[in-house]
Amino acid sequence: MNALDDFIKKESSAGIVLIFVTIVALLLKNTGLSEVYDAFLNTPVEIRFGALHIDKPLLLWINDGLMAVFFLLIGLEVKREIIEGHLSTPAQVVLPGFAAVGGMVVPAAVYLYFVGTDSPGTQGWAIPTATDIAFALGVLSLLGKRVPVSLKIFLMALAIIDDLGAIVIIALFYTAELSTLSIAVAAAALTTLVIMNRMGVDRKAAYILVGVVLWVSVLKSGVHATLAGVALAFTIPLSQKPGKLVESKRSMLKSMEHDLHYWVAFFILPLFAFVNAGVDFRNISAEQILTPVPMGIAAGLFIGKQLGVFGFSLVAIKLGLAKMPQDSSMRQLYGVSILTGIGFTMSLFVNSLAFSDPTQFMFADKLAILVGSFASGIIGYLVLRSVAIENESVHK
Repeated sequence: MNALDDFIKKESSAGIVLIFVTIVALLLKNTGLSEVYDAFLNTPVEIRFGALHIDKPLLLWINDGLMAVFFLLIGLEVKREIIEGHLSTPAQVVLPGFAAVGGMVVPAAVYLYFVGTDSPGTQGWAIPTATDIAFALGVLSLLGKRVPVSLKIFLMALAIIDDLGAIVIIALFYTAELSTLSIAVAAAALTTLVIMNRMGVDRKAAYILVGVVLWVSVLKSGVHATLAGVALAFTIPLSQKPGKLVESKRSMLKSMEHDLHYWVAFFILPLFAFVNAGVDFRNISAEQILTPVPMGIAAGLFIGKQLGVFGFSLVAIKLGLAKMPQDSSMRQLYGVSILTGIGFTMSLFVNSLAFSDPTQFMFADKLAILVGSFASGIIGYLVLRSVAIENESVHK
């Protein structure tokens, strides 16, 4: 369990950092420093290499560029877990798989109940389907050993499947008009990566170089650039020789995963949260908060997530398709289900894809993400803490 404990410690610490940068962003956006904050987001950054020209504000470089590195890490984690980790056998996949499906379907249905299917806000249906694993594990870690390790594994596996679902959603529903030339270049780069994998190429620099070509071509293609990170991840070899797993120190995938984890947890995600969580409360009225889109987001995260995750988990257990996490109770499973409503960074990211104009809803959509996420975190913690207190009193 050393690897698991190490992972949880990193994610928990990252959750604390995310809270801090979010508070800083909110303070800057709601004080006289608001113009400085906005100027930082809109800092022009331009790269030109021959005919290749990329000119974007800093905000989009972070959302399209650095977040591709985040999705690269997700892809590496998903591949490792599927091959040799917590998702490597059907029995391990069933419960978190059912829970993840419920955690996507029900929040989307709740959102559409408020928004409808023929309004400008319909495209935001995927916003409340996401889970921020750093925040969720951060809250869970506050209870220490009073929460069974099996529940932490359940939450991790659920979040990984949830991330995989987010990747599919982005690919299918948040793609602009496609460029045939760029798609062709991306396909050639991806084919090259697959051939390198099959030939046993074990140089990180080679994969990164072709990966950069893949990212640029995907960026120019109309498909969201973060998907290049996922595609690159699935071509990184887990072992030096196909079919033979080796020690982690010799595994390129595990080495890259280890190297990226700190950068993602303590730089990329905090920077993403800092530039996207700045909500100007001064321009948000009660009427705007109570409009369909903000209500759908907040209700989807706080109500839809817990109902979907817990409900689908309960069905899987009652039908005998899956077993309860070891040494846990239904109330503890329910408490963890509430924590999955902490969408935060992932919900903010999907929000940026769904609504390209950040002022479309006068920031009420982002406020709804913060409200739904923090409500899920607080209530989930209180439920789990009450169970822990009861268990301690029984054993005295």
